[in-house]
Amino acid sequence: MSCKRAQGFLEQNALGARETVDASKQRKGRADALALARSVAHVVIARGKNLVRFDLAKDRPSDDILASHLLGPTGNLRAPAIRKGKTLYVGFSEEAYRELTA
Repeated sequence: MSCKRAQGFLEQNALGARETVDASKQRKGRADALALARSVAHVVIARGKNLVRFDLAKDRPSDDILASHLLGPTGNLRAPAIRKGKTLYVGFSEEAYRELTA
């Protein structure tokens, strides 16, 4: 459901993705998710109505803490996940996605 809401937000705001990956066909486990997080400076994670933010350049959490936020119950990277520049957005939050339009 959150993937459809994210796609709707992107379309509504005329934002496109350079690359789209079907999470049901191409799974990203713990190692892949942590590698993706290591490639950015900021991670913004939607958890229900709350946002959890990590500034990896200043205060990097342990891999276990980061993985507990990045991974869903299946042990794979939560979807949707969008990388814009040096920020990784995980899960859907309209508040966080508004940053994509800035």
